[in-house]
Amino acid sequence: MKLKLVLLLIPGFIILILVASFFSSRKSLDKNINQLVIGSIGDASYLNPILSQDTASGDVNNLVFNGLLKYDKDLNLVGDLASSWKVTGGKEPVIVFNLRKGVKWHDGVEFTAEDVRFTFERVMDKKTNTVRRSDFELVKEVRILGRYKLRVRYREPFSPGLESWGIGIVPKHLLAGEDINTAAFNRHPVGTGPFRFKEWVSDEKIILVANDDYFEGRPYLDRIIFRIIPETSLSEIELLTGGIDYAGIYAHQYERMKANPDFRVYKRPSLGYTYIGYNLENPLFKDKKVRQALTYALAREEIVDYVLYGHGVAATGPFPNHMWYYNPQVMPYAYSPEKARQLLAEAGWTDSNGDGILDKEGKPFRFILITNSGNDVRRDIAVLAQRQWSKIGVEAIPRLYEWSTFLNSYINPKNFDACILGWSLSVDPDGYSIWHSSQIKDGFNFVSYRNEEVDRLLVLGRREYGKEKRRAIYHRIHEILAEEQPYTFLYVAEAMPVLSKKFIAVEQLDDKKIYRPIKMEKSGLMYDLIKWYVPQESSGISDQWSVR
Repeated sequence: MKLKLVLLLIPGFIILILVASFFSSRKSLDKNINQLVIGSIGDASYLNPILSQDTASGDVNNLVFNGLLKYDKDLNLVGDLASSWKVTGGKEPVIVFNLRKGVKWHDGVEFTAEDVRFTFERVMDKKTNTVRRSDFELVKEVRILGRYKLRVRYREPFSPGLESWGIGIVPKHLLAGEDINTAAFNRHPVGTGPFRFKEWVSDEKIILVANDDYFEGRPYLDRIIFRIIPETSLSEIELLTGGIDYAGIYAHQYERMKANPDFRVYKRPSLGYTYIGYNLENPLFKDKKVRQALTYALAREEIVDYVLYGHGVAATGPFPNHMWYYNPQVMPYAYSPEKARQLLAEAGWTDSNGDGILDKEGKPFRFILITNSGNDVRRDIAVLAQRQWSKIGVEAIPRLYEWSTFLNSYINPKNFDACILGWSLSVDPDGYSIWHSSQIKDGFNFVSYRNEEVDRLLVLGRREYGKEKRRAIYHRIHEILAEEQPYTFLYVAEAMPVLSKKFIAVEQLDDKKIYRPIKMEKSGLMYDLIKWYVPQESSGISDQWSVR
């Protein structure tokens, strides 16, 4: 009895220490009112857009670096570091970019076409540890035509070509001659973006400050702080007590935060999905009947209803259901333990010794299911999957790891059986880096999926520009992946960011400034972050426009 009491007290003690640590960290921050404090569940890995592959790094990099192009609020490609561009078709398509003049790196050196070509060369260097190479492998040549002009020639048509030039450009004068994988730059980045890097305290915070010389005008905010808060419950506490201003929340927090008069809660379908990925090099998962059975045995509608509180839909494949390339003819696998048992039996799995666990050739159907700690939804899914799979004689053992450990020790080296993860996708449907077999070694295909038809279709989809022809290609890819189930495609959730009402956006109209609430657009909430502001004289404005 005493032992049980101690075991209950120790976790509570740890929670108290964590809470105290976070409040101490918050108090140590300068309380400059004109700043945005963002809660991030994980720390960044590389503050270098060529090397980064996680959301935490990407969120910071997007503010420090610029690409040649970017998406506007309506998801149209517009110029960023490029002032204009021209595309010429043919067997070897060409893009000619005209660059903005007078753009400065944060250290004062001028940005030129040399930096763009250098970025391309570093991506294509086989020594560079990047997952971006597949976006540029069809580029035949990047030729400088002048200080502010360059030409990109492709070996063959490449429909995602323009979007790929949204990659953050890095400075040649700071990285030339350096090993980009280990350069000090990766923790002390210098970009051209609206915010400059100031400080990074690992597992605690990253601080950015306004770029006074930003080519689109100085941001209204003085600084942005990313605070690493690895527990969703602590993130909500920090919102409510003023420790952070912005965070993505989970479904169980939605109604509480929506009722709070100090916050705006936004909601839209996310451009991504959550899944259980199977390591296809593991003999347990090589037979597609086994993977299908594992999906049939999961009540995914229950996950949507009870874990997401209805804020999402069951996924049927690798594309979000609100995008034009989604295949509506592919139906989700219905919950059917009976069908799951049948498929497992056909694959040779039986309970030969009566212990309740299926076995085959003397090996029990037992594996480790990993995900990142701090994500309550993924933790709950792991427990639910363990329970439901046990009903068909499959034993899954959930394990949680801190985010950087999860990525660097398990996912990237493919050292896992099965994992719960999610993809944040681009607007273009190209999934080459995730699904093509050439991307198993250096891309995002860490489940080691191989399918000759999918490989062919992915290449074909990149060569085709016509929307209807591309739609047919990706519909077929959708069908194949739904049939083969390299993932159990779980759900497409609604994104639910929360922001303090003290923030407004400033629009310039002729000689007047118009103040408005922060709005959710097709491209998300932060597309116009350089216009955000905290007025000194009030805690915010109403949901109506005002002119001052």
